[in-house]
Amino acid sequence: MTGLRSVWAGSARLITGTFGAVMNGLTASDATTADRNVDMLIGGQAVIEGVLMRSLSGYSVAVRQPNGTIAIKKDKLVSITKKYPVLKFPVIRGSVVLIQSLILGIRALNYSAGVVSETEEGKQEMSSAAVAGSMIMAALLGVGLFILAPLGITNLIRHYLMPQMTNFTYNVIDGLIRAIFFFVYIISISFMNEIRRVFQYHGAEHKTVYTFEANEDLTVENARTKSTLHPRCGTSFLMFVLAISIVVFSLVPSTMPFVVKFLARVVLIPLIAGLAYEIIRFSARHLANPFCRALVQPGLWLQKITTKEPDDSQLEIAITALREALLFDAVEPERAAVA
Repeated sequence: MTGLRSVWAGSARLITGTFGAVMNGLTASDATTADRNVDMLIGGQAVIEGVLMRSLSGYSVAVRQPNGTIAIKKDKLVSITKKYPVLKFPVIRGSVVLIQSLILGIRALNYSAGVVSETEEGKQEMSSAAVAGSMIMAALLGVGLFILAPLGITNLIRHYLMPQMTNFTYNVIDGLIRAIFFFVYIISISFMNEIRRVFQYHGAEHKTVYTFEANEDLTVENARTKSTLHPRCGTSFLMFVLAISIVVFSLVPSTMPFVVKFLARVVLIPLIAGLAYEIIRFSARHLANPFCRALVQPGLWLQKITTKEPDDSQLEIAITALREALLFDAVEPERAAVA
């Protein structure tokens, strides 16, 4: 059952895909002051009956246990870009962030599945082999459903219906089929009760982040009034990926052999992810600009499916996760003991 939960919740969040007395006394204002950076970007993702939140220096996963209490797993984040500054370059950093988020997200999903199932192994760190296996499964599902299948169908359309199809038309049709597959997938899983709860925690994550960004105390009362739709969401990121992929894939002539077109699409994924990351990051920082608002709007519309209104207990989980993650950026980081 744990494995099934991990697969379904993982596909929902990775394909849509993106943190004592000190904790209770920490407010959004405290965290920003402690970090000495008013432009601090906070993010996370929903997991099974819980939320992952990450700050600049650490992350926290808070999960509701079957007995009603909250299980917490937290640790420092080691930035690979500090060791390899070249990875901070625009576009490249987007691919790095994506890979790091996938690894952290899979670990968080595995942990939450174990907590909910009341198994001890779920509270242990996943081995490197287990993380690699989960990432490979998620990658195969994504590549098969959103690259191989649309490409194959487009090839059939050209062969049987439109033999004179231009390169531009070929890639537009391929992109539209990919988008249809994505929307059908998201809408279909949204009817599953377990995934609906994941989407509620997704909404709780956004409300909590908004509370932090508004420089308000991290309380259920403050978070309750916020929107479940956020411009930096992974769902919006995927909307940009879908749009950019049509342009980037057009660089590969449609007359090339099927295998070449397929492999090129797989190889170009990091470039597309990097470009999408830069666009969504820029747009989210310049929402006062009408053009940027228009860019993020489709992603916000899609979030009406991937986020649901949370209850107070789910907001409590998201707030707990963010408070614990922010402790790693506090003035006295040693007080944020690693669980």
